[in-house]
Amino acid sequence: MHKLVVFYEKPFCAANAKQKQILRESGCTLIERNLLEHGLDAETLRSFMGDKAVHEWFNPAAPAIKNSLILPETLNEESAMELLMDDPILIRRPLMIIGSEKLCGFDVKKVSDVLERYVEPMPNITCMEKGCMEKRI
Repeated sequence: MHKLVVFYEKPFCAANAKQKQILRESGCTLIERNLLEHGLDAETLRSFMGDKAVHEWFNPAAPAIKNSLILPETLNEESAMELLMDDPILIRRPLMIIGSEKLCGFDVKKVSDVLERYVEPMPNITCMEKGCMEKRI
């Protein structure tokens, strides 16, 4: 059985490339999305964060974080979400949808646990044009 994963990434990110390879080797089929052009609204983006602390929503390698221009540990949810929506490079990645679960970041154990619970079959997709897959899911 194929496991379908929607994978929001930063294009050409070496870490995301390794993560995608791990998923493919685990039998997953990926639908890749550009995180920098995600088109998600704030409520949907928030749903990926789950019960993570606000500072865990941020990519620690983002230049503004590394240079201490933004201090995630000082932010409340509202301020953090505004920053993430304004500058998607700040979002911890990848964002993933596996079955009905949404994940932020690549915690190997958590991803493995979700994949073990995921038993939905891959949808029957008859066309490959842009947008077609989203309509079928």
